[in-house]
Amino acid sequence: MGDVSHTSLSPLPSSDRADVAARLRDALLGASFTADGLLDLLGAPAYAALARSETVPALRATRGDTPLETLVRLFLLQQPVPHARVADVLPVQDCLESGWLTRAGADEVAATVDIRPYGGPGGEDWFIVSDLGCAVGGAGGIGSRDEGVVLGVGGASTTLAGITVRTPVSSALDLGTGSGIQALHAAQHATRVTATDLNPRALHITALTLALSGAPAADLREGSLFEPIADDETYDLIVSNPPFVISPGARLTYRDGGMGGDDLCRTLVQQAGDRLSDGGYAQFLANWQHVEGEEWQDRLRSWVPRGCDAWIVQREVQDVTQYAELWLRDAGDHRDDPAEYQARYDAWLDEFEARKVKAVGFGWITLRRTAAAEPSITVEEWPHSIEQPLGETVRAHFDRVDYLRASDDAALLAGHFRLVAEVVQEQVGLPGAEDPEHVVLRQHRGMRRATKVDTVGAGFAGVCDGTLSAGRILDAIAQLVGEDPVLLRDRTPAQIRLLVEQGFLEPAE
Repeated sequence: MGDVSHTSLSPLPSSDRADVAARLRDALLGASFTADGLLDLLGAPAYAALARSETVPALRATRGDTPLETLVRLFLLQQPVPHARVADVLPVQDCLESGWLTRAGADEVAATVDIRPYGGPGGEDWFIVSDLGCAVGGAGGIGSRDEGVVLGVGGASTTLAGITVRTPVSSALDLGTGSGIQALHAAQHATRVTATDLNPRALHITALTLALSGAPAADLREGSLFEPIADDETYDLIVSNPPFVISPGARLTYRDGGMGGDDLCRTLVQQAGDRLSDGGYAQFLANWQHVEGEEWQDRLRSWVPRGCDAWIVQREVQDVTQYAELWLRDAGDHRDDPAEYQARYDAWLDEFEARKVKAVGFGWITLRRTAAAEPSITVEEWPHSIEQPLGETVRAHFDRVDYLRASDDAALLAGHFRLVAEVVQEQVGLPGAEDPEHVVLRQHRGMRRATKVDTVGAGFAGVCDGTLSAGRILDAIAQLVGEDPVLLRDRTPAQIRLLVEQGFLEPAE
């Protein structure tokens, strides 16, 4: 994928001074330079604007000289601040010597990196380090033109962190670590964390993020995809928010993978199977092409490595013009000379036309290593609202896969089930009608699915509390509605299987 040049980027703080990072962390916490502290100081509108890379509201909210205002202007707004003011808050000399700060004029200092407070899932106060002006990652971000730039936390980063299964594991691999956010999360439940990146600057910044957040150091390795990983190394968890943007060329290392089309995502998924321990999970964000004459679901099924169950969810689809405009704006190309912008736009559309691509899908891919003779592959489209974090929902999905794979219809009828918490029943029909046109079960947590059920399905789900077997419940329903219990037992397991598969019912054992 080529070498990365950093000549236009600022020097980074030393990653060898753990003592300075610890003192800096203590000072930041002492001044309430935290996610909660920022929200209290700035107010919700200015805080939200910062996440959109809009700084004017925060500048207006930090006109005073309190320690927290000083830190916001220094590390988030990249404003030079008088040396004397900073010395009241930070170990300024240590920060200058180790490179966190630099002199700006005779009596001012400036930050060399962006430091953004980030609240961990358990209320931890973490700090994400990134290049100046690059705290917001992903589409709509800062639009930096520097090839080796390292972005901070964007929507894609938080999505991946939210869907990741968080069971305790021995080893975790963060592939393409960037600013280190996934490695930071993994360090909370993995004994050993390995983080890789093609960009050595990203590895340096990951070390800073971990140190400043008070997390254990990771095993940092330079290289593309699985190149830095030995052939015999396996992991219990692999996560990656790769440079998945499908573009003509690789102008920006942080987003353009340097392979044609969606080959980078396909390669990443296909190679992950051999790197997983038994029962281990690999979780990725990805883009994939919708190609003329091909079902996108079939394309993704072909990516799944042998010996792995898979759950693939398409969250969004954009036609090729929307997609090109999104990422041209991300790079700030819309601010260029109009002729230059048009030429780049043409190049994107030429690339898509040559590949017969009509749209691009975005979503997440989860693999789980399995010894099952027939792995389960679920590919679905779910553009509706969800409730993050989803890690437990993802884990439960694969638990249900195991249960259903081992259960024939007779086992289902002998099984005991519970209605999952916070599932509600809705009846839809004309006002005044004696019977509803249809009944809907709806989840208010996790994937927030909704599914139509018939009268028997609704009655069955409503009674499931783990006490009676499915067969006995159906016998009682048959008696109530005047149906043959044998026929009802024959036709209902498929509906039970669907309700379990989609997470409305769970085995009570």
